[in-house]
Amino acid sequence: QSLWETNVIGMRHMLAMQEQYGFRMIFPSSSEVYGKNFSGIMKEDSLMMHAVRLGNDYALSKWFNELLILNSIERAGTETVRWRFSNVYGPGEYYTDYRSVICLFIYRSLHNMPYTVYAGSKRAFLYIDDAVRTVANIMDDFKSGEVYNISNLDLYTMKQVSDEILKILDKDDRLVTYIKDDVTATKVKELDNSKAIKELNHKETISFEEGLKRTVNWYKQVYDIEE
Repeated sequence: QSLWETNVIGMRHMLAMQEQYGFRMIFPSSSEVYGKNFSGIMKEDSLMMHAVRLGNDYALSKWFNELLILNSIERAGTETVRWRFSNVYGPGEYYTDYRSVICLFIYRSLHNMPYTVYAGSKRAFLYIDDAVRTVANIMDDFKSGEVYNISNLDLYTMKQVSDEILKILDKDDRLVTYIKDDVTATKVKELDNSKAIKELNHKETISFEEGLKRTVNWYKQVYDIEE
């Protein structure tokens, strides 16, 4: 219930305020809007060209947000840019059971808790600093109505991600359960980020290996874990 209250009712209130006061808005959507049955490279206009099946309430709410925004732009002339994050990670993501896979893998490995790895799933990961820089660049050339994939191109299996984290922590995988595929999600999520590269100077400056090390160190400090 809180998800729908925040992502739908909250967005409608934001748009009403925007229509009244005329401020510009940048809206964080998600790669989840591409659904769970999409195959191939996900481009910004794919949702207007292909039928997709959204696999969870979060994805549904984010896509509904985008539709509300587009309607407001057309109807009331509001100015909003949307971006779709995909697997952004790094320091600052405090643990809950509903966090990203990197957060879950690191936290549970550090605390010797079991976790599940969907070994066949592939994702690209983007370090938080690189994501924030690109979002900030939106303000240099604000184009209302535009939408950008903010993502990386290098794909890793979930097993590779888990293995790298365990390697950094010098741990084995005895507490890991491997399942081939997650039937509720897209097996391979590959976003086309060429538009963000061209228009927002989007780029990777922190490698995945370095980003994981920085993130692991942050979790050690925050949760006061010494080796």
